[in-house]
Amino acid sequence: MPPKTRNSGAAQKETKPNTKLDKDNSNVSAEKHKEKDGEFVTLCQSLRVTEAVCDRAWTIWKTVQASVEKVPDTAKRLWGVCLFVAVTDLAVASFTFTQVLKAVDLNVTQFLALLKKMDVNLDTISTRVNSAMTRLEKKYSVSLALYQRFEKTCSKIFIEDAKAEYILRSCWTMFLLAKGRALQMEDDLVISFHLMVCVLEFFIRRCPSGMLQPLYQSSISTAPSPPTRTSRRNQSKAKPSPPPPAVDVFLLETLCRENDCTLEEVKNVYQTSFSAFLESVSLSGTRDLPETGALSKQYEELYLKSRDFDERLFLDEDETLVNPKVQLMQVEITPRKNQPEEDTVLIPPQTPVRAAMNSIAQLRDDLIASGDQPSANLAVYFKNCTVDPTAEVLQRVETLGQLFFQRFGQAVGPRCVGLGKQRFTLGIRLYYRVMESMLTSEEKRLSVQNFSKLLNNSTFHTSLLACALEVVMATYAGSSKTGVYSNGVSAEKGLSFPWILDVFQLAAFDFYKVIESFIKAEPSLSKDIVKHLERCEHLIMEAIAWRGDSPLFELLRQTREDGPVEQAEPPATLNQPLQHNHTAADLYLSPVRPSNRLLTAPDSPATPPSQPPAPATNQAPRHPQSKSLSLFYKKLYRLAYLKLKMLFTHLLTSHPELEPIMWTLYQHTLQHEYELMKDRHLDQLMMSAMYAICKVKNVDLRFKTIVTAYKNLPNTNPETFKHVLIRDGQYDSIIVFYNLVFMQKLKTNILQYASNRPPTLSPIPQIPCSPYKFQNSPLRVPGSNNVYISPMKNQQVMTPRTRILVSIGESFGTADKFQKINAMMSSRDLSLKRSLDRNSGSKPLKRLRFDTDGQDESDGSKTDGDSTLIQKLEEMASTQTRVREQMKEDAESKKDMP
Repeated sequence: MPPKTRNSGAAQKETKPNTKLDKDNSNVSAEKHKEKDGEFVTLCQSLRVTEAVCDRAWTIWKTVQASVEKVPDTAKRLWGVCLFVAVTDLAVASFTFTQVLKAVDLNVTQFLALLKKMDVNLDTISTRVNSAMTRLEKKYSVSLALYQRFEKTCSKIFIEDAKAEYILRSCWTMFLLAKGRALQMEDDLVISFHLMVCVLEFFIRRCPSGMLQPLYQSSISTAPSPPTRTSRRNQSKAKPSPPPPAVDVFLLETLCRENDCTLEEVKNVYQTSFSAFLESVSLSGTRDLPETGALSKQYEELYLKSRDFDERLFLDEDETLVNPKVQLMQVEITPRKNQPEEDTVLIPPQTPVRAAMNSIAQLRDDLIASGDQPSANLAVYFKNCTVDPTAEVLQRVETLGQLFFQRFGQAVGPRCVGLGKQRFTLGIRLYYRVMESMLTSEEKRLSVQNFSKLLNNSTFHTSLLACALEVVMATYAGSSKTGVYSNGVSAEKGLSFPWILDVFQLAAFDFYKVIESFIKAEPSLSKDIVKHLERCEHLIMEAIAWRGDSPLFELLRQTREDGPVEQAEPPATLNQPLQHNHTAADLYLSPVRPSNRLLTAPDSPATPPSQPPAPATNQAPRHPQSKSLSLFYKKLYRLAYLKLKMLFTHLLTSHPELEPIMWTLYQHTLQHEYELMKDRHLDQLMMSAMYAICKVKNVDLRFKTIVTAYKNLPNTNPETFKHVLIRDGQYDSIIVFYNLVFMQKLKTNILQYASNRPPTLSPIPQIPCSPYKFQNSPLRVPGSNNVYISPMKNQQVMTPRTRILVSIGESFGTADKFQKINAMMSSRDLSLKRSLDRNSGSKPLKRLRFDTDGQDESDGSKTDGDSTLIQKLEEMASTQTRVREQMKEDAESKKDMP
């Protein structure tokens, strides 16, 4: 890459303004603000804010002033944050984000960190400000990742010379303009990167071949020339414009291959969004490079309209956007314990763009053998049903597909519907494959083939398809897969969960039923996707399943009518291990509405067939308990207690006796006062229960302290304690909720904990490990330090973390690997020789080993069940140092040869 130069272009003209503006150009007069700090007034004048903004910002400053550390320049920087908050709250057009950053000498990261720290009271940062902050944070992270990839890619395309700087500036500015005009979601990393590839293709075809690296010189030598644009003079007489010309597939394929992209997806972006953009800026037929000034001027309009940060400043490594670079040698080289210095391997961190591209490629490879129609095996299951569901399944897929395309286009952009179709196709393939795997498992479990009742359940199919699409959408979302959800307010808009539930109008409680079975039925899911689905399950239990129209409340009401015997989940079972042996068939076919008659056996068994016992004479029939509700509450209790324990550890370790009392009140509320959860969040009840017990036990713990600690917990949203439903659509802070709702509802129960006869304490739930085993995680081979095994996937991209990485079934590569492997495998003689040289007997292993019978031994003695492979691997580990020494000696001897 050429050296960075600070050109005096259009980018600098606006984004590096002189902050010492004439006071007459500002709406703020110093005479009207004598009670305010003079420097604060000067800052307001430099940013040209209104009187209302100035007054509002000063009020915010006075609120947080007492909590500010006495550090030089801290006040001025916080004044800038206060002005940003005031402008956002009042929704007035004023300075841009870049202008305020420059005025107070902060970069994006520092500014957002100050904004979060400034939230000392419940009402300092409003919902609007929190939303703006989240959007800015995500857009910045995506823009930074894209620019870093842009730099790296351009260094492989263009030859470094004086003119390359002009090309790069024009290319980046054109990309920013295209992104702003063509996409409604500028923070979509994948689509934005595909659009960047299109822009690079546009510039490569128009660059002199002498400016290109050899790979791209050869690519454009066979590329057809772009068509000549119709002159403006004859446009009025010209015929309607023909469809956009065919994409230069050869050059685009080269770019996609070098950047780990899918040609089909990039080609779709080119033919729809990028071609339309070129038409809008009159560049679709030109042979010349676009003028940087004209592009920058058009981007300027977008930037001033959005009032965001100026992304052109990445080109200048501007201090407001780019943090100081840290040398890789200072960060990455961390020798492991007892590891020779020369064996240290540098592992560069995977960039967000590369991680996203690799995940997408892996997903497409996994589904390459799956079809977008039911397989032959699945068709057999359909035909074996009492009522063949084939026609309904295909019709449902068609209907939901049209709905998905429409909503995808609304969220991303109308010209991106084709991308939505590509993602839906992947989801359909995964949907059919997982369904077949589920039915195969059910057939083995129940020894039946007729699944008519399950396969004719529309909710089951919609949930399964939604889960498959969520996997696809999360894969394309990259590092940001879920928003932080709080009683109807999502911290991230767009395509993040629970977007798919809203698209299909699917109840979260129904979607939850399929998650665990889906994960078990699809072993190829990556560890990140499994974690994402588990997080979706938590979001459902925390808030989404408690929406006012959720079927969960009807099921709970029916359970209450059946009496105390039919509780959602009796407290006595809390300290029992959580069994994860329920399948989707169990949950979707479990009773939802109790009936006054005896249940008959299902017409098609999807659960173990059993005839319920006849009721005793003069005894009312008992309604079967809902398995889906029971399992939901088992998981809910464990999640609720885990979060309570985390918050308790932050605040009350000096009062351990309070934890079981708080849990008892919390659990009682979830079981008997579940109506309090309607349109609210699980954590709101948790914080209220904690505060209530502290009050009744005379422990000084303020709500402000609770929410401050709560903000430090993972996956929390400030809206959870700022935006709590009070009544009839009215929202207020957690304190108001506690006083007007929680305490009023549970006052009698709370006061019992101060009496001589407090309620019986609820059992503490067992906190199990995740039920989802990450089969893709490399497992260390016993007896070795750096030998791991991992299941192979089709065309898996592997990143070596040691000097030798062997994939069985593929070529080893260079011959020197064979030499290293041979040296390591012939270790028995070397090991024996080393032990004889040291005149010492073999020492027992200090780590435990397990024999084939499951019995452990600590003396290291050999058993008949020991695997020869394990012995070899142990010997390999013990001789690694000797092998390295031999390799080093060989290398030195080669150097000494004449």
